[in-house]
Amino acid sequence: MKNYLYILFFSVLFMSCTQKQEEVNIRDLNQQFISAWNNRDADKLIAMLADDVDFLQGDIHFKGKSEVADKWVNETIGTITDLKTNVVSAGTDSNTAYEAGTFSVDVLPATPDQPHAIGEGNFMLLWKKGSDGEWKLSYAQLEDHPVMVKNQ
Repeated sequence: MKNYLYILFFSVLFMSCTQKQEEVNIRDLNQQFISAWNNRDADKLIAMLADDVDFLQGDIHFKGKSEVADKWVNETIGTITDLKTNVVSAGTDSNTAYEAGTFSVDVLPATPDQPHAIGEGNFMLLWKKGSDGEWKLSYAQLEDHPVMVKNQ
């Protein structure tokens, strides 16, 4: 009888160790981010940021939720619309997920007499799963091409 208990115990242990952990749908995470950006929902965007988030764009490096929220989200959200991404690479595991590729946005004029423009470039968004099970944006990198005047 003891042999059967040992077999049962080790079978349960083996099954629990080999079960595939549920992976996050990275496309859904990024679509929530893009939707919040396009809806100008700064509070939702900031809630998606990890406390130790990094934002890089050219020579710019913002670190931490407060700085990224102030200097990227709040300063930029009203200047662009229609954020779109084209994913070239993506990956997930049980604790990290990323997408990388190209992006485009409509750049709003700073004054009414200026033309609308189009911004394009490359992006990478890296998400990490916190100890509470919530996925947060941990790293965002944007590399812009020169802004081009939009044909009306």
